[in-house]
This record gives sequence, C-alpha cells and structure tokens, in this order.
Amino acid sequence: MAIVGACMVPHPPIILPEVGLGQEAEIAATTAAYEETARRICAWRPETIVISSPHSVMYADYFQVSPGTQATGDMSRFRAPQVSFTADYDTALVQEIERQAKEADFPAGTMGERDATLDHGTLIPLYFICKAYAEAGVPADFAIIRVGLSALPLPDQYRMGQLIRCAVDALDRRVVYVASGDLAHKMKEEGPYGFAPEAPEYDARIMRDCGSGDFGALLDYDEGFCDRAAECGHRSFVMMAGALDGLRVEPRALVHEATFGVGYGICLFEIPEQDTLSDDRRFLEQWISKKKEGLTARHATDPYVRLAAASLERYILTRRPMTLSEARALFAEEGLTMPPALTEQRAGAFVSLHENGELRGCIGTILPTTGCVAQEILQNAVSACSADPRFDPVRAEEIPALDISVDVLGEPEDIDSPAQLDVHRYGVIVSCGHKRGLLLPDLEGVDSIEQQIDIARRKGGIAPHEPYQLQRFEVVRHH
Repeated sequence: MAIVGACMVPHPPIILPEVGLGQEAEIAATTAAYEETARRICAWRPETIVISSPHSVMYADYFQVSPGTQATGDMSRFRAPQVSFTADYDTALVQEIERQAKEADFPAGTMGERDATLDHGTLIPLYFICKAYAEAGVPADFAIIRVGLSALPLPDQYRMGQLIRCAVDALDRRVVYVASGDLAHKMKEEGPYGFAPEAPEYDARIMRDCGSGDFGALLDYDEGFCDRAAECGHRSFVMMAGALDGLRVEPRALVHEATFGVGYGICLFEIPEQDTLSDDRRFLEQWISKKKEGLTARHATDPYVRLAAASLERYILTRRPMTLSEARALFAEEGLTMPPALTEQRAGAFVSLHENGELRGCIGTILPTTGCVAQEILQNAVSACSADPRFDPVRAEEIPALDISVDVLGEPEDIDSPAQLDVHRYGVIVSCGHKRGLLLPDLEGVDSIEQQIDIARRKGGIAPHEPYQLQRFEVVRHH
C-alpha cells in the first residue's frame, strides 16, 4: 500500500448550497468536477486521507500536523452551522510523520495547536467526499491527517510532502492526498480583491503545470509573483508534489473557473498500482547487466559520487528512491565500504550532472535535511535527475554519458562585505527575508564576486533594489 491517488481542489464556501443559497449554480462546472473527484476518491477506498490546508494552523518556520484522536468543525462563520463534520485522525501516521521529521531534523510536528476545530479548507473537501460515500452506499470509514503550511521556502514545502510519503510507506497505509487551495484571488476588477495582471497568468501556469504533472515546475514560481497574484494554495500543491515524488502519475485537469474573481481549479492524479517487488528485481537485474556492459555512470570510483550514481540509476530504472540500507548492500556487492563521514556526519550537499560538458541537472540542500550526508546525497541525486525545473528528466540511455559531482557544504557563515568572498574558494548565499539564492564556488564562467552575487540573487528571486544579507561557505567537491 502507498499513496493511491491525489487531487488539487478549491475550498470556496459559496460552492455549498447551504452557503451559496443558489449562487453556487454559477460555478456548476466546478461542482461537477468536485463531485467526479470525490467519486474517484471513494473508488480508491483509502484508509487515510491526508489534507493540506492553507487555513489550518500556519507558522513562519514550522509545519503543524493536527494532534489528537479526532476533531470537529462546521461552517458557522459562513452562516451554515448545519454543515458539520467530525473526523478521526490517523494517530499512528501522525506519530510516524513526527518520527520521520525528528530523524531528518526537519521543523514539523504536532506542537503549537492554536485551534483544534476543522477549518473550511478541510471541511469543504470532506463535504464532497462524504457525499460521494453516502451516494455509493458505503461507510466513510477513512481517517484523516490535517497538515498546515509554513512560510518556509517552496523546497521545504516539497520536503514536507516527501516526509509524509516516507511515513505512509513506512506504515504501509493506503492513502489519498488532497491538496486544498484556491488559485489567484485577483482575477476580476469587480471581484472582492480587485485585479492584478499576475492573477490570470498564475492560474494559466498552475493549471498547465499540474494538469500535465510537471511538479518540478511548481518550485520555479517566484514568490513575489505568487504574492501579487494573491494565490492561496500554491504551498499546498507543492507539498502534494513532494508526496507524489517518484510515483508514476497520470494527471488530468478537470476544470478552471473564476466566476467570482477567485480562481478555482481541480486536477485529478491517478496513480496506477505498482508492483514494487518486481521493480526492485528489475533494478538489480538491469544494474548488474549494465555494470557488466560498462553502462553505469562514468567516473564513479569516489564513494560520494558512486552513491549519487547508484541513487539516480535506481530511480531512473525503477522510479523508486534508494534507501540507505539498500545503498550499503550495493556497496558491499561491489566490495566497497562507505566512509564513516558519509553515515556519521550531517551536512548540506549538492549533486550536479553534466552531459557532454553541458549542465544536465543540479539540486541540493544548503543545510542538512536528513540524518546523514549519505541520505542527503541519495535524496538530491534523485531530484537532480528528475526534478530540476530547467531540464527534462534524465533518460536511461543518458546514464553512461553522465559526469556526476557531489559538493558537501560547510556551515554557512555571515559576512559583512563582498570583499570577504572568493569565487574560487567560497560559495555564496544571498538572503532577503524568506527568499534565498545560492551559488556554488569555482564554477566555469563565474569569474567575479559581483557576478557570483548577482546570479545567486536572481536565483533567489531577489530584486536588484531589495536589501540582502550575504553568507559564505566552503565545499568539498567529489568528482
């Protein structure tokens, strides 16, 4: 069992007849798509439904998972108290998410509950789902997990989704993920929030990217652009994307409307049942065969690089990430031993891929997000070959041509002036509020400190006029 399906849905109170009092007829297409989605969820028969909601508890630097055994909520604030639900929480899955977060030193857990009642971003999906169960004549016997968002950068929302997925896999749960969120709120001049040109652009992009399953593109949205569009659900959608990382997904965009000046979009994500045991056997057979033929990644004698190569090869061939225990076994098969620094130390790491001298993917973490450097490399190798928004995913036939490097980052240190930088020795981090851009040191074509800072600033979506802070760091590069 694992995540068996997912959806992106809005939460406009006016869509409920008890609230809309007839106005819901003006968004009939959204209602029909919502009902279709709910019927599909019913057919998947999940044990647990994970709902990420922008209207649950939200902190600047922490992801709150609702604690307790159950919660109740109603639509009283929208003058419809008769619409109410009580939902049981999957306490075991909540505990496993907390355990995974603690092990990864990631800021997520059940602390800080300010309001235990179910919010409307959770209630409205439950309204349609429970209605579908009732119409099908089957009991709504699922538990839920309610996850709040955070003001942390988009990659952290994605990482939270990955942790949820790890917890689901660890407990062998049959889970559906519901990403609750409206789109841009400034779609019409006469709407409640007015008009901004970024709003229709945002809605078109998000429907295209989610409708095609291009989840990596969700990380490439400038946060200033999102703010100007006044979107509601982007972080929720990114978290869902992280939970679906590595799964074969069949996406389908069902509807988009902006009748009342707020964008409502629904996308459905079918996940075909996968024979994971066959996938594992196929990987080992293909990997051994390719090794004999000399078709694994080039120049993979350094253990750090060999680990990255094994991780991306496993993922490209089977669409399943490699665990640390599997990596140890693979090293043993080759007569290699992982250095203690890989498994006993924690650090941020970047994995870079080049093909015929050209960049083919580069993803990394500034600070450690997992239990050790080895896990950091395993995770970032998968992202570098599949989730760099600048490139298409790496294909199996490209593996022999890849040159792989791994940069293990030292602790960033604050600096007062660009004069304390050296483009060959130090990488740079440029920060402005929650926006942050990083550039590694000693890169071809980056010859001046000014150029290094400018590239990092633009990567972080920091405008030229915005004030910023500088940090530097050293790396150990493995080729």
